[in-house]
Amino acid sequence: MATIHMHETTTLTPEQFVAGVTDFGPGRQEIITNSADGDLEVHSQSPRRADVTEGKGGVWERLQYDWSDPNRIVMRTIDSNLWGGASGHTYTMTRQADGTTAIDAVVVREGKNVKGKLVGALLGSVAKGGLVKAFGNTVKAIEARNGVVSR
Repeated sequence: MATIHMHETTTLTPEQFVAGVTDFGPGRQEIITNSADGDLEVHSQSPRRADVTEGKGGVWERLQYDWSDPNRIVMRTIDSNLWGGASGHTYTMTRQADGTTAIDAVVVREGKNVKGKLVGALLGSVAKGGLVKAFGNTVKAIEARNGVVSR
């Protein structure tokens, strides 16, 4: 099982970041690069929760999104072709005294089959940089969507 910790500081508010991550409309792939618009299926959605299947390039997962805490998004994997167990994503946003927002992300990848275990091991080591870059690109894309200047 791989657990990847990432951090970004942004001029976005927590509300702007949450709105960007939980926008399941067209153009999502511009925000979340591992989520192709053509592979996105929203099973249900309410004001603070969603059940969504998304992915790209043959890797998919069904996630239960919960953003009932305005400073936290929890995405629990409930089905996937690779991931099982404790897999998921958690974003925690903290407002800073200087007006910025610190975003701490934790991604857990527990492979449920041989391919998932191999990909999970790679993500926990040599491929971690790709995940870190994708997270940074997500923050930058939400900043651009909101007309916010990047730090």
